[in-house]
Amino acid sequence: MFKTVICTAFATLLPLAAMAESHSMAGDAEKGEKVFRKCQACHDVGEDAKSKVGPILNNIMGRQIASVEDFKYSKVLTEMGEAGDVWTPEALAAFLEKPRDFAKGTKMSFAGLRKEDDRADVIAFLASHSDETEEAEEGS
Repeated sequence: MFKTVICTAFATLLPLAAMAESHSMAGDAEKGEKVFRKCQACHDVGEDAKSKVGPILNNIMGRQIASVEDFKYSKVLTEMGEAGDVWTPEALAAFLEKPRDFAKGTKMSFAGLRKEDDRADVIAFLASHSDETEEAEEGS
């Protein structure tokens, strides 16, 4: 009997846990735009974006780390880029959570985004500033 109750509870809760995880991973670009305001002092996105204290973030998804031309990156990020590391949603989430833990020695002074939803939302916002997204919107 106990085994049946446990199995039933597990079977009932598993889809809910999966749904919650997939929701938090998806992110909301509109909310991410608001959270990104914390980043705007140093970073820029959009058609007329220029590097500031930090590099422009257009097309960051899938881009090699430390690859914006004419931007001087910290040694650790340069080494990651030279090793072929790219900005995946998972890598961005880890970096945005605690930049100095992800890349020990980074020049980025931002403490990080502690809330998982904020990180997912910023990643969705950054993904909306990629050539793939713009091409898809132009094709519709």
